[in-house]
Amino acid sequence: MVKHAKNFQQSSRNHLVALSEHDSIAAEQYRTIRSNIRFSFVDSPLQSLVVTSAGPSEGKSTTAANLAIVFANAGKRVLLVDGDLRRPTVAMTFDLPNVIGLSSLLIDQSRSYDDLIYKMSIDNLWILPSGPKPPNPSELLASNRMETIINELSDVFDLVIFDMPPVVNVSDAQIVAARVDGTIFVVRERKTPKKQALKAQELLKLAKANIVGVVYNGVSKNDKFDYYYY
Repeated sequence: MVKHAKNFQQSSRNHLVALSEHDSIAAEQYRTIRSNIRFSFVDSPLQSLVVTSAGPSEGKSTTAANLAIVFANAGKRVLLVDGDLRRPTVAMTFDLPNVIGLSSLLIDQSRSYDDLIYKMSIDNLWILPSGPKPPNPSELLASNRMETIINELSDVFDLVIFDMPPVVNVSDAQIVAARVDGTIFVVRERKTPKKQALKAQELLKLAKANIVGVVYNGVSKNDKFDYYYY
């Protein structure tokens, strides 16, 4: 049975501008990113999406969460999955327990995703936390079980968004990106070195990931926009 989360209370640590600052420039930029992603899939359905970055603290989890909200606001049944089995943040962002989740589903094949996902008070939005940290994340994500999970979830939800670890640090994002419809790559101004960004792009291409676009965030407050997509 799907778990129902308590009414979600936005806090200052959440950075969910698509929810708390609906009319802001930043929220509008996320809606623009949503539109651009849709335009990238005019001739084919978009059912699954990976969001990753080159390194840590570049905004990939914030981007994944806000994209999940704006797609849900547009009427899509969205499941946000915390695929970062090493340093998960989605449960904390949405004020959920992280006792069980994706890792539980991967380890125990008798489990059903119905028992692990949370229906948020935000319309059309569900969350699957990462669950307990396993000793072998890459092996679990590369398993046939993971491929089955991706296919099953894509059949149930209109869009499944995977918040994955940085691609340069570990192979997790490459593994899942190779199995989904598209990948969004997040970089941060004055944070992401050009060499590292190029390395991340190379790794994703080696995995034959479909790189839909890049979200460039962290622009100075003196500039017109906080988020760009190309």
